[in-house]
Amino acid sequence: MTEADGIVGEFLALAEEADADVLTMQVGDFYEFFDDHAERVAEELDLTVSQKSSHGSSFPMAGVPVAELTPYLRALVERGYRVAVAEQYETEDGHAREIDRIVTPGTLLATPDERSRYLGAIVDGEECGIALADVTTGRFHVTSAEDPATAIGELSRFDPVEVLPGPDLRGEDGALERIRAETDGRATLFDTEAFAPGRAKARLREQFGDGALDSVGLTSAATIQAAGAVLAYVEASGQGVLASITRIEPYGASEHVDLDATTQRNLELTDTMDGESTGTVLATLDHTVTAAGRRCLREWLCRPRQDRAELERRQDGVSALANAAMAREAISDELDGTYDLARLASLAVSGTADPRDLDAVRETLRVLDPLAEICERHAIDDSPIARLLDAGDSETVATLRAELDRALVSDPPGTITEGGIIARGYDESLDAIVADHEAALEWIETLPEREQERTGITHLSVDRNTTDGYYIQVGNSEASDVPDDYRQIKSLKNSERFTTDALDEREREILRLEEQRHERERELFEAVREQVAAASEVLQSVGRALAEIDCLASLATHAVRNDWVRPELVDGSERGDGSESGGRSEGSDGDGESGDDLSIDAGRHPVVEQTTEFVPNDCRLGADRRMLIVTGPNMSGKSTYMRQTALIVLLAQIGSFVPADAARVPLVDGIYTRVGALDELAEGRSTFMVEMQELARILHAASADSLVILDEVGRGTATYDGISIAWAATEYLHNETRAKTLFATHYHELTGLGDRLPGVANVHVAAEERDGSVTFLRQVREGATSRSYGVHVADLAGVPDPVVDRSRDVLEKLRAEKAVEVRGGGSSDTTQAVFDLSSGTFGGSASADGGREPDRIADRFGADAERVLEALESVDVDSTPPVELLAQVQAWQERIDGE
Repeated sequence: MTEADGIVGEFLALAEEADADVLTMQVGDFYEFFDDHAERVAEELDLTVSQKSSHGSSFPMAGVPVAELTPYLRALVERGYRVAVAEQYETEDGHAREIDRIVTPGTLLATPDERSRYLGAIVDGEECGIALADVTTGRFHVTSAEDPATAIGELSRFDPVEVLPGPDLRGEDGALERIRAETDGRATLFDTEAFAPGRAKARLREQFGDGALDSVGLTSAATIQAAGAVLAYVEASGQGVLASITRIEPYGASEHVDLDATTQRNLELTDTMDGESTGTVLATLDHTVTAAGRRCLREWLCRPRQDRAELERRQDGVSALANAAMAREAISDELDGTYDLARLASLAVSGTADPRDLDAVRETLRVLDPLAEICERHAIDDSPIARLLDAGDSETVATLRAELDRALVSDPPGTITEGGIIARGYDESLDAIVADHEAALEWIETLPEREQERTGITHLSVDRNTTDGYYIQVGNSEASDVPDDYRQIKSLKNSERFTTDALDEREREILRLEEQRHERERELFEAVREQVAAASEVLQSVGRALAEIDCLASLATHAVRNDWVRPELVDGSERGDGSESGGRSEGSDGDGESGDDLSIDAGRHPVVEQTTEFVPNDCRLGADRRMLIVTGPNMSGKSTYMRQTALIVLLAQIGSFVPADAARVPLVDGIYTRVGALDELAEGRSTFMVEMQELARILHAASADSLVILDEVGRGTATYDGISIAWAATEYLHNETRAKTLFATHYHELTGLGDRLPGVANVHVAAEERDGSVTFLRQVREGATSRSYGVHVADLAGVPDPVVDRSRDVLEKLRAEKAVEVRGGGSSDTTQAVFDLSSGTFGGSASADGGREPDRIADRFGADAERVLEALESVDVDSTPPVELLAQVQAWQERIDGE
């Protein structure tokens, strides 16, 4: 395809210049896509493609109106594209275009929902550095990790939409592929120079001030490199949001509970196993009334804390609102309808906030005083809720709110170009322009009446359109009666249009005043927007406070409605060590020991209890009871029991109340789960491989302060292989890791470890069998079970009756070690065989009564073995002296060996 001149040629030149997947270029009132860009966008967004002819060549073309670019831009970026936007500007020779900004997943401001959109960077060095920025809210986190694997896991907690790998992570060691796989975000290979230590440090000082790094204790070279690269990338995007990133928020990865993507998925925190948002823990707990509150709740769930003081502060807030129903409802009513201040601040900083965005800032700031009054009126003015309201810069807030009240009309339009934004009395020069403009419009409005009286024409009106401007319209029946000063400008079917010198003069005056008014309003609005941008840090703080209040109110609402209780939190110094009492949860029934680390009375699953009549269960884990082997029938509730335990611990570590009658929860450093697996054949990983990789991750990462949930291990391979792996993993968790562990298994052989390992105990989910029918009691009891009732579950699942009946028959014979008839195989006869569990195969044929045939014994021990057996049967063991009996046994053995 030959490159054309003109608009298409300009587009292709800009596309070659842009470091982007897609370019869109403004052409008048449209943003256009050409060539393969048009075809790509049309396929993704279902746009119509036409053809643009230029200098003998034809190019695919697609476009969207200027006012409608944002949703299309957002849709492309949501699909992972980097999109360059070229804006049109005036020149002496006409129009020209240049790339104004590049929008990427990590720099998109127009977000589709309340979720955070983190841009991350990761750098490998003596330690790994991590930096994360959410340009929509101005949050900027930095931390370090000991190695790339740990750093990638930490990065994945934030669910970044885009990641910038450092130069050392772009090699052939698979790190780049792990980043793409574990973070599920776009991996962008940004300019290597941006990661240079000196440049990165200078960029941070420029952004935050010379003493910022020292003030927050940021000394890690790799972390500084990652942070500098993020800032450089945001700046290079041209979005203009750097000013919204006002402070560094260092944190230690150890401050949060290790909660990898697998565990988040297995516990269905924000998405179910099927990828749905309904039926999740987040959806269950979410009674928030603001987007920022929902984002806060999501972040708490995905990043539980280990800071006991912070968690108890949150608990105090939940408790205050749970005990003050009227205050809780009043606070939610006030918050309902408020806006996301952090994101509004970013829009103001970027220069894209419109009049309604500033009005949203004003309306949200107005709730602060009513919220404080509610706290005082309902005697919670000494609670964390009131302290959150006092945390911001009240003077700056009051000044900004007063400025917005003075500057904006009560219901401003959506765009600057519409006019009517600035309130009367805010600016004298604008007021004078508006007064003159209104006077001129009044002259126009009264003109028809005056002209009718002057001319005597009854069918006379005055109107305006873009083609003719202002005009006087007279019906054809009276058109001949118009005065001499009327000049005809257009003839219509039933009327004529005229103008006069006075009307033309007034029109020019109105146009001049409108231009002056729009220009002055634009100047004033941009000045007000700059004041809002200057207060972005304060707005972010207030926004976070309101979001947290909304989140605490949501947790309190759920706790009250569902009878949840405040858990007792225990840190390391108070955990039972087997020799001293670690304290007990209030309301304990006395079944647990005084040194229990984890003690849950009548615990429930927070989601399942919403849809069924739930059977609560206790859980006790302590120094001499670190691991529970959980057995019981399929579908009896083993998985639910283990997940509810993990979720109760997790909820306690976000500061929430928990679904139980009482709970004492130690602060864990990680929650690790292995619950089922799906084949990932596209990535070359089978179910068993995924299972083993998840197990490996747990055995490497878990510590004595972790909670481990294992729902079957080793089921994806041969029986004895699986038992061996499960057995060894149990010993390792007990002896080496010493983590608090719940291990559900159908390998009943493992229950024997409860009698041999001091920290292992057996529990089972009870079932009752009567008259061939099985009832799952959903009750967790001490001790092991010996039955899995798998055939019964097959019956419940709708497996055809002949298969179920045959299963029962085969099961009975296998248990009795009797022969099993092998039916079919193309013969009318049946073959009997004995199944060898050790090899997982059928052996030779068997007799009808289940005994092994003589020829099988002869094959194994030799032909003389039958005579040895006959001699053995004839021996009277009770009457034969021991020495003679031993001699006979030795002779028999030599005879068989001789064969």
